[in-house]
Amino acid sequence: MEAFIYFLTNPILIITALFLFLLFHYICTKPQEHGKKYHPIGGTVFHLLINFNKVHHYMTDLAEKYKTYRLFSPIHGEVYTTDPANVEYILKTNFQNYGKGHHTHSLLSDLLGDGIFTMDGDQWREQKKVSSQEFSTKILRDFSSVTFRNNTIKLGKILSQAADSNKIIDINDLFMKATTDSIFKVGFGIDLDNLSGQNEEGARFSRAFDDANNFTSKRYVDLSWKIKRFFNIGFEAELRKSLKIVDDFVYKVIQLKINQMRKSKDESLLKKEDIISRFIQVNDKDPKYLRDIILNFMLAGKDPIAISMSWFIYLLCKHPEVQDKVAKEILETTSMTKEIKDVEDFAARVSDGALDKMQYLQAVLTETIRLYPALALDPKVCFSDDVLPDGCHVNKGDVVAYLPYAMGRMKFIWGDDALEFKPERWLDQDGCFHPESPFKFTAFQAGPRTCLGRDFAYRQLKIISSVLLGYFVFKLSDENKVLSYRTSINIHVDGPLQVYVFRRAFLNP
Repeated sequence: MEAFIYFLTNPILIITALFLFLLFHYICTKPQEHGKKYHPIGGTVFHLLINFNKVHHYMTDLAEKYKTYRLFSPIHGEVYTTDPANVEYILKTNFQNYGKGHHTHSLLSDLLGDGIFTMDGDQWREQKKVSSQEFSTKILRDFSSVTFRNNTIKLGKILSQAADSNKIIDINDLFMKATTDSIFKVGFGIDLDNLSGQNEEGARFSRAFDDANNFTSKRYVDLSWKIKRFFNIGFEAELRKSLKIVDDFVYKVIQLKINQMRKSKDESLLKKEDIISRFIQVNDKDPKYLRDIILNFMLAGKDPIAISMSWFIYLLCKHPEVQDKVAKEILETTSMTKEIKDVEDFAARVSDGALDKMQYLQAVLTETIRLYPALALDPKVCFSDDVLPDGCHVNKGDVVAYLPYAMGRMKFIWGDDALEFKPERWLDQDGCFHPESPFKFTAFQAGPRTCLGRDFAYRQLKIISSVLLGYFVFKLSDENKVLSYRTSINIHVDGPLQVYVFRRAFLNP
């Protein structure tokens, strides 16, 4: 409804809609170019704006009908696919012909600059090489695991207080704060301390970063965003304010780190575990380069982990039998006893070896991500005329996107139970986790652009979930509540996720 009112009060959009309607009618009645087959037209980009608040439902409905379809735009062709064969072709087989392109860069560059999520070619390869080296280092893996464990303990203490007072809490808000603290510590080596609420400057940065994320996502469906940016009106004016807060804070931290490393004679400073200190060793002359690296890392590491944990808790509250089974596995693999003093003591007994044995937990997390992938849509640009494996043509300049959210709901991919939350689909007959093709389960991309932080993300998710599910029981404050998403670059939970928290029975004093 908000999007519809916004449309009615915006003359630019009314004119654009009329133009699109006339062109859409023309395209639909025009014979296809001789000898070329194109995907069926499901609608126009105008429909994305009208359906903005439920845009992934809308695109899923189209995918159920067409599998792969076009949306007409006056700027360029747009093709959306859920066909694993097409996805493999785009992400791997003909990888060189599909990239971010100018379109994606123009949409995201104000927020993410020239980071790994907006670039192609040599710049992307260089960043991938350096990032891959950093993610593969034991020092970063160990530092990030300790950081996430420590912040999980802080979160656990807050949950313990809520359990003692029988207080309803917004677990979504707490996950966002906890993961922001963790990623900022790993990224900058600084304690943001959002969980305590004591650092107002840090909280202001976090809010601005989230707002910038949301405003940037509107550019995908609002054809007038460049006009709004030029005149500094509407959501573009709000985006500019948010970006200023983000940039002021990040550049301040970067300069502080550069000065510390240049002045210090302590060689140990050059072995710092945090990302920014390690990238400064690569390039300390260009703060913009460092700013882009960090904000791309923040987007990749903060939101997906918090988002996945919120949907994870929601689904376990809706399926208490799965929650009990997860807890049973955690307690068995960690050999927990009644001598546990508190959540910190519990967390100390969750070893890396125990995490590796949690096959059912791995399945539950993966099933959560199948249904609620953090990145619901991933667009590429076609660099030259091509034919996809389904025999349909795409033209140079077309945006070609695959749809992880819709793909997770396709019966032709997952079977008739595609809409069911069924962790067992990820387990073999021996109860061991088995992965699916990355061109079928696309949450972490595939091919050369496979997410570098996939194993990093799973490790952090298992640390958080094993401590919280082993120690606490979660119940929705309103058991009839049906949760939805908020449309942004990532698929956030819409609004608070209010839950009751209880200590597990054998832990009660």
